[in-house]
Amino acid sequence: MPDREIKLSKTGIFIISMGIISPVGQGVGETINSIRKDVRGIRPLCLFPTGHTPPLPVGEIDSFSFMENVPRTHALALYAAKEAMKDADRAPDAVVIGVTTGGMSVTEELLKRGEIDFKQYSYHSTGSVSEYIARHVGCKGPVLTVSTACSSATVALKIALEMLRYGKVKQVLAGGADALCRLTYYGFHALQLVDATGAHPFDRNRLGMSVGEGAAMLLLTAADSPPENAIAELLGVGLSCDAYHPATPHPQGFGALRAMMAALSDAGITPADIDYIHLHGTGTIDNDLAEARAVHALFGNQPLPLLSSIKGSVGHSLAAAGAIGAVVSTLSITQGIIPANTGFHDFDPGLRLTPVREPLEAKINTVLVNAFGFGGNNAALVIGRTRGQQDFTAPVCAAKPRAFAVLGSSCFTGAGDAVQTMERVSRAEGTAGIVPSAEILKFLSEKYSRRMKRLCRMVLSLAVSACGDTTMTKPPASVFFGTGWGGLSETHDFLTKLFASNERFTSPTDFVSSVHNAAAGQVAIHLRATGPNVTMTGGDCSFEQALLCASLLTRNSDDPLLVIGADEYHEKLSPLFDASVAQAGVPADGGGALCLMPVTSTSPLQICLSFFSYTGNNSKCIMELINALGGRERINDKFGALMAGIPAAQKEKGEGQLNKFLSLTGYPHPVIDYRRFVGEFASASAVAAILAVSTVNADEIPGNVCHQGPVPLRGKGVLVMGFGNYITAMEIKP
Repeated sequence: MPDREIKLSKTGIFIISMGIISPVGQGVGETINSIRKDVRGIRPLCLFPTGHTPPLPVGEIDSFSFMENVPRTHALALYAAKEAMKDADRAPDAVVIGVTTGGMSVTEELLKRGEIDFKQYSYHSTGSVSEYIARHVGCKGPVLTVSTACSSATVALKIALEMLRYGKVKQVLAGGADALCRLTYYGFHALQLVDATGAHPFDRNRLGMSVGEGAAMLLLTAADSPPENAIAELLGVGLSCDAYHPATPHPQGFGALRAMMAALSDAGITPADIDYIHLHGTGTIDNDLAEARAVHALFGNQPLPLLSSIKGSVGHSLAAAGAIGAVVSTLSITQGIIPANTGFHDFDPGLRLTPVREPLEAKINTVLVNAFGFGGNNAALVIGRTRGQQDFTAPVCAAKPRAFAVLGSSCFTGAGDAVQTMERVSRAEGTAGIVPSAEILKFLSEKYSRRMKRLCRMVLSLAVSACGDTTMTKPPASVFFGTGWGGLSETHDFLTKLFASNERFTSPTDFVSSVHNAAAGQVAIHLRATGPNVTMTGGDCSFEQALLCASLLTRNSDDPLLVIGADEYHEKLSPLFDASVAQAGVPADGGGALCLMPVTSTSPLQICLSFFSYTGNNSKCIMELINALGGRERINDKFGALMAGIPAAQKEKGEGQLNKFLSLTGYPHPVIDYRRFVGEFASASAVAAILAVSTVNADEIPGNVCHQGPVPLRGKGVLVMGFGNYITAMEIKP
């Protein structure tokens, strides 16, 4: 991203507009009316035929106008985005959206009928939702996709908050979207987490959740004083990980408590300042109990504020839940209305919570909003009435990218581990191929990994290997993971079993591990990493997105952290989902992991993400890239090699961008096409980063890579750059 100096001052992060669509309202106006009337949007599924008779109750949105022929998640996201942007006088500088299903509703139909044309799957990826919205709103900067299950949208808002606080951007469109599909409908049913009568959060007789759908977007801006159009203020967001179980929350709610405490600390307030808690409240026995215990622990002997969950009214909209909660909570402040905890009838003495039974008028100044998801991903945010400048607590800082010290690294390619990969590269031989299973398993115990499939095993093995490559005194506290496609093996097996049984039976284990953040959750459990656990899924730049989020979300921590990128090859799904794989024709997968710490004066090797931008609307991206890297002279003087990655599906576009960069800088040093060695898979840049680390450590480019003998770096660093739909630049330097 462009580096700009901003005078250190106090700032506020304001919500200046919102958009929402849910089973009880299409738009903010309808949503307010439905809240006042306590409308219940839970009804039997109509969207697609099911093997259940009758269909289970869900939070399904009635017919709404599709702007284009796109999957339902994209259409919902666009509806909310258009409402949020309708009065905006400029495009947002960044788009950050939480998504779990992407184009799955269409993909399921295509797979069911055996469609083999990869072009038909162009909207499958979760990252395509954010890109679709960015194109429509004209965003010319970072476009990010978060996939941390049901906390995704709240994590997206945290990322947006930090981008604004630290001067990365001035205006961000952030939120979440998810649509109903077979994967989620049957998945939660297979886990026996669905209440056949509809969700009754916190009720003594609750039996489970109602799967839902929806989208909500918030337009955020940073300012030294409240803008005229400010609706409310985003005061703070806290993240944590249970590091306990892939699908079940910690029974005492310890992770949820840490997230809430972190949110209050980030906002600079205490529990006594909270007027209302917008509870996560799914209606499942374990989740509601864990959240109740966390709330009691947070408030101790203090009286509890007003509280309620809306999931008995709208269902659980998964990745969109946190954003819908944020919009509804903002309406609680501006409209003075507390939504009812629809479905609550009988007090549960085990929970000791009495949520609001019917809509209640009250003056609300500050709201705590909870969102918790699979993998133990916990997030909480605080929204408040707009304040005067003297009350701001967060400084805005110069937007220089944060550098990390590299403590350890590991990678997998078709050649094997990092040592085997570098040996092959030094002979100018390709490493593209399927990572040997024996290489993955050599870092794992069979007992621990026997129930895992390929991607989870690969990611956990990378993490263990990277941590073993360092002498750090304590394990990583946080995990940042980038993946283009998530667990393809689990997704394929889940749907195959479902279709083979005429949509009657499938695997709950495959469902839990099909979410994109499943692998990162396994890493957290294994390493007991209870800090932020964030999965980014932005196609070919997913690893760079993970590194960017690490730099934003660990600014107040000195603990070690892991940044990982990995993707598996699946013989049926990879050529369908990834256009570059389809065009390359050579199966390949792999990944890389870096164990990092904030840079100190003695750090021997550093990595930082200096530039990240979506190119769809930006004709000036190359000049912004050059400026962000310090200009032509610094680029040529500080970096002795450029490792460039251009996905096969974006070859013409990417080569044009690279040639323009080389022409404008007159770059005189070797340029290495790393995908020629590594192969075509979404997180190939993670492997390139590890190869660059090895190259800088050796202070020379391996012989034969440049069609000559070894080329000394003479103390210079290496640039790892990506071109195509995104332009990225990672600096690896001594």
